[in-house]
Amino acid sequence: MIEDLAPLFRSTVGFDRAARLMEAARHRDGGTNYPPYDIEAIGETAYAVTLAVAGFEPDDLLVEVRDGMLIVAGRKASGKGEDGGAPAAITLHRGIASRDFLRKFHLAEHVKVTGARLENGLLRIDLAREEPKAKAPLKIAIAAGAPKNAHTAAA
Repeated sequence: MIEDLAPLFRSTVGFDRAARLMEAARHRDGGTNYPPYDIEAIGETAYAVTLAVAGFEPDDLLVEVRDGMLIVAGRKASGKGEDGGAPAAITLHRGIASRDFLRKFHLAEHVKVTGARLENGLLRIDLAREEPKAKAPLKIAIAAGAPKNAHTAAA
């Protein structure tokens, strides 16, 4: 494991954000593993982040992108399930976690959220990398011979 990333930082130019991310990952404070999640690459330019959020409804969840970060938060509304009818159930054992959470994911440049859906207790967030046209490779045609409007110097 790399203990000091300073040599790497000295030999790179323009990778400040990547360096900060590596440094932050190195100094990460244990944090929580709740809720568990998967990150998948789907093809060359698509990704999916799937979080296990059993017990949460769409209104309990927030998905937003701010300052290059995907932020997913869950907050159970108090008093849910009280419809005024049947008496509330008494939980004898709680094995399904439903505590509030905040999960952040750093997004690479040009990665955009394309959608989110909640199904069977899984929140899936779809992402796609969209290279701007200015950054896309530009193929330059190579002509043979002298240019048509070339000025030639008289000897």
